[in-house]
Amino acid sequence: MTVGRGVTVALDGFGAERGFDVLAEGARLAAADGIGLRVFGPAHELGLDGVDGIEVVPTADWISNEEEAVPAVRAKKEASVVRAAREVAEGRAGAMASVGSTGATMAAATFGLRRLQGVQRPALAVQLPNPGGPPTLFLDVGANAEVRAQHLVQFAFLGAAFSAAVLEVERPRVGLLSVGEEAGKGREEVVAAHETLTAAAGIEFVGNVEGRDLPAGGADVVVTDGFTGNVSLKLMEGTARTLTGAIRAAARSNPLAALGGLLLRPALGGLRREMDPDATGGAVLLGLRGVAVVGHGSSGPEGVANAVRLAARCAALDAVGRTAALLEEGGASRASLADGAA
Repeated sequence: MTVGRGVTVALDGFGAERGFDVLAEGARLAAADGIGLRVFGPAHELGLDGVDGIEVVPTADWISNEEEAVPAVRAKKEASVVRAAREVAEGRAGAMASVGSTGATMAAATFGLRRLQGVQRPALAVQLPNPGGPPTLFLDVGANAEVRAQHLVQFAFLGAAFSAAVLEVERPRVGLLSVGEEAGKGREEVVAAHETLTAAAGIEFVGNVEGRDLPAGGADVVVTDGFTGNVSLKLMEGTARTLTGAIRAAARSNPLAALGGLLLRPALGGLRREMDPDATGGAVLLGLRGVAVVGHGSSGPEGVANAVRLAARCAALDAVGRTAALLEEGGASRASLADGAA
C-alpha cells in the first residue's frame, strides 16, 4: 500500500520544462496510487478533467524562472505556486509540490507555511542515491548560500529528524562536509559547527566527511551551506549523466563490446534507474510548518509523480510534527543554538 494514500497534495500546474503533457501524466500516475491532487494551472492545457482523484483549479498566473522570486511571490497572490502554498496553510491539502521555479517555490512555501518555532532558516534537502544501500540525505542544496555555524548545527538536527521520521533510519549518522576529516579543517563556521555538534546531545555526529564520501554512504545525513551543496549536487548529476553516456558509447564501439553490453544491460538498466534524479522526486524544504517538495524542472512523468508521492509520504508520516518534536528533544532551538554556536 502506498504511504500517503488518501493525502491531498496541492500541485503547481506550471513550470515543467517538458510541458503540460508531462506534468499531467505525472499527476495521473500519482492519482492512480490513491493520492488526491488539487492542481493549480490551465485546465485546457492540462487535460485532467474527469480523472479520478484530481481536481484542477483554473489558474492563469504563474512565476517563471526569469522573475525575481521574492518580489514575484509577494506581488502575485494568485500565482499557481502561491495558491498551492495557501492551500496547505489553510488546511485544504496536506502538502504541496512544484516542478517550477525553485526560488519561487521556496519563497511561496516559506511565506505561506511559515517556519517551525525556533527554526532560523529552512534548508533544502535531497536524497542522494547510494548504489547498494539507503540514500544519503544532503542539505542544504540551495536555500542558503551563506550560513553561520548555528545554521549548520540546526541543519544537522533538521536532517537527522527528517531521516528518522520519513526515511526510517533508526539513529541517523550525521556528517559535516569539509575539506578534511580533521576537526580543525574547513572554514571558520564549519570548525565552530563541528565543535558544537561534537558536544550536542540527541544526535549521532560522525565528524567531517569529504566530497568523495557523499556517494559512498559514509553518513546518513550530510550537512553543508546551500552554495556548496548546490554545486556538489549539480556536479554529481552531471557526472552521472556523463558516465552513463560514456558507458553506452563504449558498449557500441565494436561487436565484442556490444555483446558485453547486452549481457550487462539488465544490471546497468537497474543502476541507471537508481541513479536517475527522477527516482527521488526532488528536494524537501525542511523547517517549515507544512510540507513543500521542490521537484526537478526537467522531470519526466515519473519524476512529477515521485515529487507528489514524496510530498504525500511526508504528510502521512507527520514529518513536520515529528521533526518539531525531535528538534525540541535535541535542544536545537534558536535560543540554545545562539548560546552554543556563535
